[in-house]
Amino acid sequence: MNTSFWNAGHKPTLFAAFLYFDLSFMVWYLLGPLAVQIATDLHLTTQQRGLMVATPILAGALLRFVMGMLADQLSPKTAGVIGQIIVIVALLCAWQLGIHSYEHALLLGVFLGMAGASFAVALPLASQWYPPQHQGKAMGIAGAGNSGTVFAALIAPVLAASFGWSNVFGFAVVPLVLTLIAFSLMARNAPERPKAKSMSDYFKALGDRDSWWFMFFYSVTFGGFIGLASALPGYFNDQYGLSPVTAGYYTAACVFGGSMMRPLGGALADRFGGIRTLSGMYAVAAICIAAVGFNLPSSWAALALFVAAMLGLGAGNGAVFQLVPQRFRKEIGVMTGLIGMAGGIGGFLLAAGLGAIKQNTGDYQLGLWLFALLGVLAWFGLMNVKRRWRTTWGSAAVTAARV
Repeated sequence: MNTSFWNAGHKPTLFAAFLYFDLSFMVWYLLGPLAVQIATDLHLTTQQRGLMVATPILAGALLRFVMGMLADQLSPKTAGVIGQIIVIVALLCAWQLGIHSYEHALLLGVFLGMAGASFAVALPLASQWYPPQHQGKAMGIAGAGNSGTVFAALIAPVLAASFGWSNVFGFAVVPLVLTLIAFSLMARNAPERPKAKSMSDYFKALGDRDSWWFMFFYSVTFGGFIGLASALPGYFNDQYGLSPVTAGYYTAACVFGGSMMRPLGGALADRFGGIRTLSGMYAVAAICIAAVGFNLPSSWAALALFVAAMLGLGAGNGAVFQLVPQRFRKEIGVMTGLIGMAGGIGGFLLAAGLGAIKQNTGDYQLGLWLFALLGVLAWFGLMNVKRRWRTTWGSAAVTAARV
């Protein structure tokens, strides 16, 4: 990464956006690694477990729209502080009052959705400091906060085994409070921010067919990443009989690869073009997910394929958001909220759908193959719009995006 990038924006804000996003994602994903222990104690079915881990994803998807509006109307920094406080209070309540039923777990999931909505804060906060030629790198670094899922997958099951899963919520409050302090001190809003949008601007954005394409593309890449991350602890436990802690280690390997590939995906998109990079990543993910759907006898083989798929999905996340500012520079706050919302909805449908299919068929095969099919459809959709985007985005945007 050359010196021109580091001198182009505001490094403390970029780091603060990453840190805020990272810890927010950690707690947003918290129910996933704890799912097996919680389901055992609360006597949940596979379908209920799937819906439990999917609830924060759906809540985060819907709240991203709200947080996008707050970031637009107030400022990204102010919206981030508000969201972080809400999440801290929810975790404290869950720790002190306890989670004693399926309904309680779902309610906590709704509040944890506010952590998932951090996406609509961190990305505009970082993006607004950087020029178009560095958007892929800036958005990739801020978006690498996906790596918070790694910490949750590694640490949460171990803490739950040692101290009980309800105490994990209390442990999570400590880094969140420290992050809130650091974010408040380091983050700065960009001096030149887009004019605040009205509700009509959001509906107007939905009238642009490119908005729907971006929403679909991200629902596959990010939806696949977070949906699989939430479902994999249960998958490895159900499919191969792994303990919650071991399943957490397997899942951590998968989400680590996907998280680390997001900034690289943005950099690759800056270098080779967003569409070229994204199309390649769809192909990788679809092939690997389809292969693991054959119910491989070895957990190690399944792990290798899931890691490869998550690498593709993670890089795809970075590639999508390298393209977004090229097409929607003035509407970045609006589109970040809408596209992020679509990504969360995709993750909810995948996590909940895998649980429902497993409950009703006794197998994950159909669910995995359906998701692989979505990757194929996204690839063909990208090829379909490529020609039109080349001729309608304008020569400057085309050059920057290398489409």
